[in-house]
Amino acid sequence: MIEQLYSHYCKYPQVVTDTRKLIPGSLFFALKGPNFDANQFAEQALEQGCAMAVVDDPNVVKDNRFFLVGDVLTALQELAKYHRQQLKIPVLALTGSNGKTTTKELMHAVLSEQFNTLATSGNLNNHIGVPLTLLSIRPEHEFAIIEMGANHQKEIAALSRIALPEFGLITNIGKAHIEGFGGVEGIKKGKGELYDFLRTGNFLAFVNADSDVLMEMSEGMNRKLYGHGEGNYMRGLNKGANPFLEMEIAENGKSISVKTQIVGKYNFDNALAAAAVGKYFGLSLQQIKAGLEKYVPENNRSQILQKGNNTLILDAYNANPSSMRVALENFAEMKASNKFFIIGDMLELGDASPEEHLSMIELSRQLGLKGAFVGPLFGSQIKDSSLLHFLDTAAAKKFIAEHPFQQYHILIKGSRGMRLEGLLEVI
Repeated sequence: MIEQLYSHYCKYPQVVTDTRKLIPGSLFFALKGPNFDANQFAEQALEQGCAMAVVDDPNVVKDNRFFLVGDVLTALQELAKYHRQQLKIPVLALTGSNGKTTTKELMHAVLSEQFNTLATSGNLNNHIGVPLTLLSIRPEHEFAIIEMGANHQKEIAALSRIALPEFGLITNIGKAHIEGFGGVEGIKKGKGELYDFLRTGNFLAFVNADSDVLMEMSEGMNRKLYGHGEGNYMRGLNKGANPFLEMEIAENGKSISVKTQIVGKYNFDNALAAAAVGKYFGLSLQQIKAGLEKYVPENNRSQILQKGNNTLILDAYNANPSSMRVALENFAEMKASNKFFIIGDMLELGDASPEEHLSMIELSRQLGLKGAFVGPLFGSQIKDSSLLHFLDTAAAKKFIAEHPFQQYHILIKGSRGMRLEGLLEVI
C-alpha cells in the first residue's frame, strides 16, 4: 500500500493537511483530531485543485482520486519513513529542553554556506510536523535537519523511527514540559531516546562537553564533543553578549572571532553546536563564521526590536524555568541604564509550577531587576504588594498604554500561551 501511495507522491510531491492552505496538484491527507475530521473536507480539497485525497472513511470515497487507507496519520508517517529510506543525504535530528529551534536555524545557516540544506520549518517538530518535513525533502537537497519536540516519554523514540537519523544532537536537559515527562529524570529519559536510537546503529552524536548530564548520558557512544575545553573536537570561547553574543571558535591551533546577531550569552552552546556540525561536514572556520554571523532570529525568539526610543528583547515564543533563568541573568548583565522586564507564566510545569514561579520572583529580586509579572501562576506566588502584577496580557497592555516607556531596555518573555508579543502594540 505504501509503495502505491509513494508512486502517487512521486507524481505529486506536495503534501498538505490544512484545507486553508491547499496547493493545486498536491496530496491532501485528511487527518482527524479531537474536534475535527478532515475526511469531510476531502471532496472540497479535490475541487480546489488537489490531485488526490488520502482518507480513512470509506463513505467519502467517490472515485479514484480518493486513496483509502486504514488510518491517515499512520499512512502519513509510513510514507515519510519510506521516503526517508530512499534518501542518500545526511539526516541530522536534534531535540532538547531549550534552544532546539535556534540551534536548528544556526545549523541551517552554517551548512547552507556549502550545501543545499533543508531544515524543519518553524517548529513543525511533532508526530505530524516531522513527517511533513521529511516529505518536503527534494532531489536537489544535500542535507536535512529535523527538529524533534516532545512533551512526554516515547515521543522522540517514535519520531526517530520515522526520521531514521544517522546524526543527532541534544541541546540540553532542562525544566521543560515537566508535567508531561514526570520530572527531570523523566525529561532525561525522554530526550535521551534520541541517543538510544543513535546507539542502535553506532550513529554519531554531537555532544556538549560542558554539560555533565549530556556527557553521562552519551557515555560510550560514537560522539564528537564541543565546548570550552582544549581537547574538544570543536572548541569555543564565550566572550559575552551586550546584547549580541560574541565568541571565538578554534580548531588545530587556529581561532576566529564571531559577532552574531543573536541575543544572550546563553546562546553560545547553540552556536558552538552549529560550528561543530559544520566542521564535521567539511566547512572551514571562515564558512562557519559567515553562517553564524548571517543568522537573524525571528518569530519572537530572542529578537532585538526598536520601538520608538525603547529597545525590546522579545523572547515570547516559549518559556520554562531553565530558559527564563538565563534570560533574566543575561538581562541583568546587559549594560543599560533603564531596564524593565515583563515576564509571563511558564506553562506545563504541573506540580512544580508554584515552586518554579516563586523561584523566578526571588531571582529577579536577587538580580536587582525591576519589572512586572503577568498571569495567574505568578500571581498566586506574589505576596509582596509592591510587586507589579497583571492577571493577563490584556491588563498589562492597558497599564503600559497608560504609563508609556521612554528610553528603556525591556525584556519580554513568557510561554506561548501568554501571547506577550501583543504588548508590542502599546510599547
